Amino acid sequence: MTSRRGRQRLLRERAYAHHARLQPPPWRTLLLEARAPAEFTAGLVSFMFTQHLPRGDGQPVLVFPGLAASDTSTLMLRQFLRRLGYPGYGWAQGFNVGPRHGVLAGCRERLEELADRYGRRVSLIGWSLGGVYAREVAKLHPDLARQVITLGSPFAGPATATNAYPLFRLLSGHRADDPQLLERLREPPPVPTTSIYSRTDGVVHWECSVQRHGERVENIEVRASHFGFGFNPTVLYAIADRLAQPEGQWRPLSRDGLRAVLYPAIEHAVPAAPKRARGKRGEPA
Repeated sequence: MTSRRGRQRLLRERAYAHHARLQPPPWRTLLLEARAPAEFTAGLVSFMFTQHLPRGDGQPVLVFPGLAASDTSTLMLRQFLRRLGYPGYGWAQGFNVGPRHGVLAGCRERLEELADRYGRRVSLIGWSLGGVYAREVAKLHPDLARQVITLGSPFAGPATATNAYPLFRLLSGHRADDPQLLERLREPPPVPTTSIYSRTDGVVHWECSVQRHGERVENIEVRASHFGFGFNPTVLYAIADRLAQPEGQWRPLSRDGLRAVLYPAIEHAVPAAPKRARGKRGEPA
């Protein structure tokens, strides 16, 4: 008879083998990224309706940009947050060129600065590669992070399953193929964590953004392009809904009524890994 530990190991090995076979989104899906300008326009229009969106207690929010992007790319998202009453801040480290010496330390310092300034925990939002940093910083400082929201972030699969991998290699000089690193990135932070993803993401294979089963984790599917995550009205609503929850009373997104159409429920693609002792974490490589 197979032991429980053996079954868990088998499930994990099957999940890893499945992810290892993932390929970047096909060129037909990549062409759908051309809708990003329309999503940007729709996002601007949605600014006129922010009074109808859920509102919370005004906690500070730290936003991390994606690969080859800077805080300029998240400006509209941060303006949206401010209209809802949340002080929104960029990561203040220039362009995100991937893992480099000191970048994770800079993220930690930024989080500590905002938590100290406001005297409360900070919500973290990360777009694409920025979501990987948001998750890792929350693991290092769960006492300062209120929740994590990622937008099309490739934390659950190999970097080669993204159309951005050649650019990642060029900018960072890293291969990002260390199995231990990949396993660590899959592990969710010990705070409420939401992954917003799209099956029609033309840059990141959608399964790379699906979290394991967990007590305080959720996956929210939207119909968005990768470059439009920060502008798409359905994404903005989901962000507003997540931030509006009272601290300590986190619940997954309700899919009642119209939200059942806007946010389809899915089955998790990755089984939960067996619990293990936490070790000291270093910087993503």
